[in-house]
Amino acid sequence: MSTSRQVIVVGAGISGLACALRLTETGIDVRVLEAGQPGGMISTIERDGFLFESGPQSFQMTPDLHEMIRAANFESELIEADPRTPRYVLLDGKLRPAPMSPPTLLSTSLLSMGSKVRVLGEAFRHSKPPAHDESFADFVRRKFGTEILEHLAGPFASGVFAGDPDQLSLRSTFPTMAVWEEEYGSIIRGAMKSRGSGPRTRPTLAAFKRGMASFVGALVRKLGSAATNGTRIDSLESAGSAGWSVHCTGIRTAEMLPADAIVIATPAYEAARLVSKFAKPLAITLSGIPYAPVAVVAQGFRREHVGHALNGFGFLVPRKEGLRTLGNVWNSSLFPGRAPAGMVAITSFIGGAMDPRILELNEEQIANQVRIEIGKVLQISGPPAAQHVWIHARALPQYNLGHAERVQAIQDQLENCRGLFVTGNYLEGPSIGSCISQGFRTAKSVLEHLSR
Repeated sequence: MSTSRQVIVVGAGISGLACALRLTETGIDVRVLEAGQPGGMISTIERDGFLFESGPQSFQMTPDLHEMIRAANFESELIEADPRTPRYVLLDGKLRPAPMSPPTLLSTSLLSMGSKVRVLGEAFRHSKPPAHDESFADFVRRKFGTEILEHLAGPFASGVFAGDPDQLSLRSTFPTMAVWEEEYGSIIRGAMKSRGSGPRTRPTLAAFKRGMASFVGALVRKLGSAATNGTRIDSLESAGSAGWSVHCTGIRTAEMLPADAIVIATPAYEAARLVSKFAKPLAITLSGIPYAPVAVVAQGFRREHVGHALNGFGFLVPRKEGLRTLGNVWNSSLFPGRAPAGMVAITSFIGGAMDPRILELNEEQIANQVRIEIGKVLQISGPPAAQHVWIHARALPQYNLGHAERVQAIQDQLENCRGLFVTGNYLEGPSIGSCISQGFRTAKSVLEHLSR
C-alpha cells in the first residue's frame, strides 16, 4: 500500500499507540498527536528509590500484548510475579486468603457452608439467562447468592472496574460468563469445557523492570518523529471525498493537517467534544459513557514499620467493611526494584463509582484516609518514607447496563462519518491487553477503509 496515505491518530494512550504501530507496519504514513504526555493513565514515578505507578500496577499477558512487546524489542524488560502468590479479602477486619481453586473454596473462611455447597452444586444445575441486560450483581445473586456477591464477586468487580456491581453489565464486564451460561447452563461446566484437557496454569501477572511508563516510552521511540506531544486538537473537519482536516495548536503555532482517515484514541468524553460540531448523535452517545473517580496513593515504608508479612498480591475490601479504600497492592512483594533494601512499597486505590465524593478531598486528606484505613489492617506503626498521590476525576469508563447497545450505537453512527474511527478503553475492556487488541482491530478497519 502506498505510503502517501495519511492517517492521524489523536491521543497517545496505549490504544492509540497500538493502532499507530500496526498501521506503520503496513507502510501507512501515520502521525500521532497528543496534548499531554503519552500513556494516558499510565505514568511511573521514581522517588527516593521507590518506583510508583499511577495506573495499572501489572498486567496479564495476551498474544497481542506480547506481539507489541516484541515489536518494541522490550522482552528483556519483562518481569513476572509468582503465579502462586496469594490474594486476600478483608472481612470483619481480618485478611483472609481468597479461594483460587476448588480445594481452597472448600476451606475458605470467607464463605459459609451453605454458600460453598451452592457454588459447588452449580455444576449440576441448569439455568437460562434473562433476555434483558443483567447486572453483574443480579447475576451473582441469582446463581450463587448474596454472600458470594458481598464477600468475593462484588469486591473483585469493584477492584477491576471501580464500579457499582448493581450497575455493571454482566455481558460487557464478564462476557465469557454470559456465554457459558447461554451455552452450557452452568458457569462451572462452561469453565471446565473451555479449559480442555491440557495442563491448568494460573494466569501470570507481569510488569516491566523500570515501570509501565518505560514500555510506553519504547513504543513512542518506535514511532519516532511520527509521535508529537504538546499538540492540542482544536477541531476536526470533514473534507468529503478528500478526507479530513485536523485543526490543532502546537507548542509554537497553529496548523491544519490533512488526513485520509482519523482515529480518535481519547477518552469518550474528549471524543464527544471533537465530533460535536458535525456528528451530534455520536457526541451524545459518547458523552453517555460514565467514568468513575479513583485516587491512587503510592507509599513506601520501612519494613520494620509494617507488622504484616505482605506475603501476597494484596487485598480487596468489601463495601460492608465500611472503608473507602477499594483495595491495596503490595508492589515490592510482587516485583523486584519497587523499593530499596529494608523498605516496602504498597499502592492503595480509593473512591470509585460508589464513592464519588472522594473528589471533595485534597491529596493530603486522601493520603491520611488511606493511611488510617490500611494502617490498622497492615499494622503500620510509622510514617511513610515516600509517598505520591494521583487523583483521577475520570479514571475508568463504566461498563454499566446498556453498554453493549451504546457501543453498537457508536459503531452505527460512525457509518455516517466515513474515514473517522474511535478506539479506547471504553469500548471492549479497560485492561492493557484489551486496549492493545482494540487498537489492532481499529487499525484493521482503517486499512479496509483505505483499500476502498
